[in-house]
Formats: sequence, C-alpha cells, structure tokens
Amino acid sequence: MPNESRLETYATAVRVARAVGRVAVAFSCLSLTYLVSGIPAGGLRDQDDPPSAGAHSERASGAAVGDSSVRLASRVAADSFWSQALGIRKQFVVYLPPSYRASRERRYPVAYYLHGMWGDEWNWVRSGAIDRTMDSLVATGLPEMIVIMPDGDDGWYTTWNNLGNNAECRRSKPPGRQTESVDAYCVPWPKYDDYIARDLVARVDSVYRTIPSRSARAIAGLSMGGYGAISLALAYPDVFSAAASHSGVLSPLYMGPHPYAAPSRYASTEAELRQNAGDLWPALVLAFGRDTTGWWPRDPGRRAARYSSANRARMPALMLDVGVADPYVDESRDFHTTLDRLGVAHAYAEWPGAHDWDYWRLHARESLRWIGGQIASGGVRK
Repeated sequence: MPNESRLETYATAVRVARAVGRVAVAFSCLSLTYLVSGIPAGGLRDQDDPPSAGAHSERASGAAVGDSSVRLASRVAADSFWSQALGIRKQFVVYLPPSYRASRERRYPVAYYLHGMWGDEWNWVRSGAIDRTMDSLVATGLPEMIVIMPDGDDGWYTTWNNLGNNAECRRSKPPGRQTESVDAYCVPWPKYDDYIARDLVARVDSVYRTIPSRSARAIAGLSMGGYGAISLALAYPDVFSAAASHSGVLSPLYMGPHPYAAPSRYASTEAELRQNAGDLWPALVLAFGRDTTGWWPRDPGRRAARYSSANRARMPALMLDVGVADPYVDESRDFHTTLDRLGVAHAYAEWPGAHDWDYWRLHARESLRWIGGQIASGGVRK
C-alpha cells in the first residue's frame, strides 16, 4: 500500500537518524577525552603546526606570566621528523613555556638539552623534572624559553669514525632499551652532529615560534650529552651561542693523574683508550675509532684551541659543572684548565654529588638560569 510504504520509509529514516546521532555523540565523547587528556588523536607524525595535536602530556604549571591574573600552563609534547643526516625518523620532546599558546605573535629563544649514554629524549622530563624546574624558574622571573630534548641514541653527537653495522643492529634489541624499536635506534648514516645542529634546528625553527638566530639558541647536556653540548657548540658556532655541560665527558683521552694534577697525561694507544673508556668502549669505538687519529679531532680541548685561535670573537659562551664524587670529575678539571690556558672565559663549578639524577635534577636549575641570561634577549651574541 502507498501509505504503508511511506510509513516504512519514514521509520527507516528515523532509525538512520538515531544511528547517526549515536555515532556523533560517541565521536564527541572521544574527542573530548583526547582534549582533556592531552593524548594525541593523530599519532606521531611530522606536523605543520606546533604540537597542540601532538601532545604527550599537559598540566597546569601555576606559572603566572606578566601582569595577567590568568594562570597559564606550560606544555610538554612529543614531535617527530625525518632526519636526512641519519636516514631515519627521530622523535624529540618539546617544552613550550606558559605563554606560548596565549601569545600567538611572540617568538622565543631555544635551549637544546641532550641526554646521556643509555638515555633517551624523555630523560630530562621523566628523570630530571626539567619541565617543573622551568615552571618554577619562570614563576620567579626567568625569561621564557622553548626547551628541546632530542633522541641521541648512544651516538655521542658526532659523525662516527665507523659506519657501523646497521643490519646487525637491527637483528637485536637496542642495548638497555627493551621498549625501543630498532626502527627508532638503528641508523644507516650515523651523522649525529649534523642531525642535531642542522636537521633538528631547522625542524624546530620551521614549526615552532622561535627566534631563529644563534644569539637566541643554546645547548646543554649531561655526561655524553655534556660532551655533545660543548663539542657541538664549538663545531657549529654559527648555530649555538652558548653551551653548558653537567658532568660531561670533556677530556676523553685524559689518563691521569688522579686526582687531577698538571701536567696531564693522555692515552696514546688503543689499549689505553679502551682502558680509559671502560663500559663506554663499545659505543666510543664506533663513534671515535680505535686510535687517537679519530679521538683527537673530536676532543673538546683541541676543538676549543682550534676555534679560539681562528675566531675568538665568536667563541660560544661556556659553562661547566661536575660533582666532586663524579668519576669524570678529572676530565672536567682538565678541560677547565685547558680553557684557562687558552684564555677562554667560562663558568666553572664543582658541587657535592655523583654521576646521577640527584645531581642533575638539582643543578639543571643553574644551567637554565645561566642559559636564560645568555640568550633571553636574542641579541646577547651576534
């Protein structure tokens, strides 16, 4: 019957409308869940915009910005990009300061913080609480900065002396990294210096509201990352105007005396290099090589000597600290003495403590303050 047909059509339309409504409600709830939790709905990818959609976590910092009564929240997020230097996609973590989302036209200086051996891009947040330290410093007057924390594997932030065996690397789990995939760790082209100083800096400057100049860019790190920060700043003075090292491996050929005393004695054979490196040898031999012809060009003291004589006016500002119970304390002392001999001004401190996160969590505050003073205006060093 025509009427019955119309009724059946109407009933079908009602059922379809109700189904569509249920899907819409479910989608809205899911979207709200992502919005509230800060978990990315789109997953990890190259992004056209800063990671408001790529957040790993978000929380209220309680940091007041300017004279506003509004309490703005900093943000910790994950991002990734393709590194041409490594031939692999890499993840990095970004700390965006409290005013970042509210001040859409404002640009910020950037501090890069490097992890140590057997670490990863999340170390400075999860073990070092650097985001909370930044929040507290901003709340008491430190100029806001973006902080970038890259994944440096165990690569020593240098172009390796040995290409390595990528196929062999991919056949086994990354050392000490049971949750990390070989796709994130094994690189076909181990050029970790260009990866940080060229690829990553270009990525950050293209996506985030940075002040894209050396005068507004600094680098810091701990242990292996302390070596990386000082070495990269000396190798790429056009990119970084300041560098800070916490407990850095700053004189990797130093053999003694212990405790430090002049004159210094340095390794000259593979056996001495291996003895000096200890547990770090498997990674260092790939990055630096088996003899001193690969080690000396990568030595921070040699780099400082080479650069200070070539272009002292653009020597990056340097800060070093180390715990008095740290096994690498004599390396920091040797590098400190080398800088004094070269006439390179720098900040140096020894504090109670060892080679551990208790020390680094505490003293990251000093490096952040110091870096803020160096790059806050974006025009300290041209």
